[in-house]
Amino acid sequence: MTTPEPLPPEALPLASANPFAAAWATPFGLPPFAAIRPEHISPAFEAALAKHKAEIAAIAADPAAPDFANTIEALERAGRGLSRVGGVFYNLSGADTNEALQAIERELSPVTSRHWSAIMMDPALFARVDAVFAGRDALGLDAEQLRLLERTHRGFIRSGAQLGPDDKARLAAINERLAALGTQFSQNVLKDESSYALIIADEAGLAGLPAFLLAAMARAAADRGETGKHAVTLSRSIIEPFLTFSTRRDLREEAFAAWSRRGENGNESDNRAIVAEMVKLRAEKAKLLGFATFAHFKLDDTMAKTPQNVRDLLELVWKPAKARAAKEAGDLAALAQAEGENGPIRPSDWRHYAEKVRQQTYALDETVLKPYLQLDRIIQAAFDVAGKLFGLAFEAKPELEGYHPDVRIWEVKEAASGRHIGLFIGDYFARASKRSGAWMSAFRGQSNFGGEIRPIIVNVCNFAKPAEGKPALLSIDDARTLFHEFGHALHGLLSDVTYGSLAGTSVSRDFVELPSQLYEHWFLTKEVMQAYCLHAETGEPIPDMLIDKIKRAQTFNQGFATVEYTSSALVDLAFHSLEAPGEIDPLAFEKAELSRLGMPSEITMRHRTPHFSHVFSGDGYSAGYYSYLWSEVMDADAFNAFLEAGDIFAPELADRLKRFIYAAGDTRDAAEAYTLFRGRLPTPDALLEKRGLAA
Repeated sequence: MTTPEPLPPEALPLASANPFAAAWATPFGLPPFAAIRPEHISPAFEAALAKHKAEIAAIAADPAAPDFANTIEALERAGRGLSRVGGVFYNLSGADTNEALQAIERELSPVTSRHWSAIMMDPALFARVDAVFAGRDALGLDAEQLRLLERTHRGFIRSGAQLGPDDKARLAAINERLAALGTQFSQNVLKDESSYALIIADEAGLAGLPAFLLAAMARAAADRGETGKHAVTLSRSIIEPFLTFSTRRDLREEAFAAWSRRGENGNESDNRAIVAEMVKLRAEKAKLLGFATFAHFKLDDTMAKTPQNVRDLLELVWKPAKARAAKEAGDLAALAQAEGENGPIRPSDWRHYAEKVRQQTYALDETVLKPYLQLDRIIQAAFDVAGKLFGLAFEAKPELEGYHPDVRIWEVKEAASGRHIGLFIGDYFARASKRSGAWMSAFRGQSNFGGEIRPIIVNVCNFAKPAEGKPALLSIDDARTLFHEFGHALHGLLSDVTYGSLAGTSVSRDFVELPSQLYEHWFLTKEVMQAYCLHAETGEPIPDMLIDKIKRAQTFNQGFATVEYTSSALVDLAFHSLEAPGEIDPLAFEKAELSRLGMPSEITMRHRTPHFSHVFSGDGYSAGYYSYLWSEVMDADAFNAFLEAGDIFAPELADRLKRFIYAAGDTRDAAEAYTLFRGRLPTPDALLEKRGLAA
């Protein structure tokens, strides 16, 4: 009898018809999207979880004395099948979901939570990890191995490995419930977003709207079976320009109310009870783990370290931002009164009158600017900047099939040698099956352990899809978003570490936004804009005069933008700084906190609590929404290094940026990594200057 060939590490014991049963013989190991159906997912997860459980049990029961290879590296090897299934499923559930995938997500979230709790609280397994950690000084480990050991040990402790049996059981139950609640929160927000459309059937309802927006709204209406009409959806690429250009104050108010009230409509997708329960459970979890509050727990493993450090930074910008916003509100009110609107400026009015003030002050008209911002040209700009900074080349692969017809795929290579770096997937257009916002994720992360594994990285955006045969046109904010998410993508693509657990974006939450926010700066340089911002009809490059106007307008409306963002971060911090939340009313708490802060009545939070997906769809940015501002302190200072060098592509600086930031993953402490690049840590001065808030 012949012994069957062992399965590859990522393959699973499944019926051969299931695509997860074998290694993928596709180009670059790209998931065979056309073959993967919802009915394949649950069996694949079941097999992957069982396989991972067996791998972990073998490590815990190993009779050999624990060492780095048989314990820490063994943990690193385990779970390849689970990572592959999860990489496909969680990306699809965010970018192209349906009822079948959502049902699976609801079913799986508590199951996977139980699985990970069992691993991280396994006393035999932790005893081995702890023994290796205790003897680390005598093991002769290199810097990355030592970092992996320290991060692994810390991860077990933060997951409850040192708790007693009863506390472990309670923590596991909390984690399971939080996972289920986060999934439901996310699906509720998507339901409110995808189900809403303000259908406009008459010409009067379209007053003031530019051609690019009319085209996007016509397409959105047609997608909803309302051919010949126009639809305002809750996609930012439609709702924001509608609020900006519509001269119908009543329709602006109606659309803004729907946007602002996502997750709090008193129906089956209302998120208020979910928020209340999550805040309470998170506080209890923190107490079990020995922390005063959930904010203390989350921030203990970040650059910020403490809630007070976060509060200090947020309040540093809050006061000047609020003063700036008050002046801006006065300017808007004066303009509104001059046009016969004598009531106070409402949140639904701000964007409309701000655009008029911007046009008056800077002669910068969005409808004039937009034709210069063609999606394909901005994508090429992002690629070419990466070429100049990091030596990358991007080759379109139209023959490769994505998970949706809108998806595009490129092979990323090292320009000089042609060496394969990874695959980049771009998914740019809004649709009902996609959650709102923009993000980067990975179908496969990078690793050099046990053989080279190259990453497959995806950027997902929600830009308005153009009419057939027309170019997609972006706003300045859209273009910056594209560069932002591509900065995250480069963090994943350029990763060059041994161990996958430390690869790419696996860094502290308040450091992860540095590569993305820093990359935005290159888009706004004259060198890049002149080369890539070509008029969609004439092909003429954007004139210097328009670039100068854009530069001068960068600090325009920054009081509003900073108040809108910082209020969200402060409310997030306040929720998670509660020691004993009790039976909290989330909206009453939000209102009281905003009142305490002196929130201007003309502005709402960028993300109101019932749809604050960063914080309540999962654990990612909970007590961590401040991270964008923390990273902005660094990105403003980091780009100044290139300006000081007199060359925005200075080779030596670019090499250090690649080596210590983009390629290094979590192989060293974030503050050390930044110092190796810049020579010192930053101060908030560059941030305040960038936002126009310096005294």
